[in-house]
Order: sequence, then C-alpha cells, then structure tokens
Amino acid sequence: MNVYKPEIAELLLQVEKAYAKPLNSSTDFEEFSLQLKYRLGMSISASTLKRLWGYVGDTHSPRPQTLDILARYLGHADFKNFCAWLKHTTAYNSSFFSAKRILVEDLNPGMEVEIGWSPNRYLRLRYKGNNLFEVREAKESKLVRGDLFRAVSFLMGQPLFLPYVERAGKRLSPFIAGRNGGLTMLNNVVNG
Repeated sequence: MNVYKPEIAELLLQVEKAYAKPLNSSTDFEEFSLQLKYRLGMSISASTLKRLWGYVGDTHSPRPQTLDILARYLGHADFKNFCAWLKHTTAYNSSFFSAKRILVEDLNPGMEVEIGWSPNRYLRLRYKGNNLFEVREAKESKLVRGDLFRAVSFLMGQPLFLPYVERAGKRLSPFIAGRNGGLTMLNNVVNG
C-alpha cells in the first residue's frame, strides 16, 4: 500500500505547473519524457508517465526512482525531500475557504446535477440516494453513461476525488475529475 498518495498527486500537479503544458495526450507524454531526458539526463518512459497520470488504467504504485526523477525535475534532491518541503511550505497549510458547492445532503433521489472541468469535460448526474450518483450523460470524459459512484459534495474550483467508479457491476480504480483547476461547472438541474 502506498502511503504517499496525496504527496504523489501534489508532485504530479507541481510537475505539470513547472512543465507549463497539460499532459493529456499520448504526444504530450512522449514530449515530456524527452524533456526529462534532455533536462536531467534521466528517463521515464511515456507509458510509465501515462500510468502515473491516470491516462491509462493501472493500480500499481510508482517506483521510487520514478518519483525521485520527477522531484528532481522540480529542483528537489529526491521524492523524500519533496515530501519534507510539502510539510513545511506555507502554500499548503490547511484553511477554511468558500466556494460554490452542492452538498448531497441537500439533494433528493431523482435530482440531477451537472459538473464540468477542463478541457471540455461534462457530466450530467442523477442522484439515486445514499450518496450514489449515476452518469446520465458524458461528454469528453473517461466516465461513461451508466457509471456509478459515491460522493458527498461537489465544490467549484476543486477536484472531485472518487474512491472508485462502478461500471457494469465492476469496481474500477479511483478517479479524479478536474485534477488541474478543479470543477469549472456546477449546476443543479431542474427537471421539467
């Protein structure tokens, strides 16, 4: 079991910010792999990068060497040093914040919600009760019509973390919507 999952997610976010280009196509991952080799003289294959970013499904934990290379890309000695930096940087202190939100406790079964995130991702969800949502419509998303997941809230500007997605009776890996920039659309839908 990997105890560094939030730290890995933050590492990936920081790498994308430093690269200043989104990683969401095969070409993007191939170019970034070449950038690593050129800049650091170290390699991470495009297929490893795709698995790490969740572009292709995989449940394996990344190798420590892979995390070390990405931490070096950010100017840290290794992943352990990056994690220590995260604990002490003031940019990542806990705090209260305000955001447009939809709380599941305010929904009734049958109500629908629209969410979206960059680039051009869209889901229309039907609340089924007991924190369970069904995807009714999906555009440009890895989630598809009929997928089921549980959530307790949706927050504008924040990523949506799902512990699993159920598709055709099978549980899939955890899913994150809006990894970069969070949800950009959040609406209650009035059925009528």
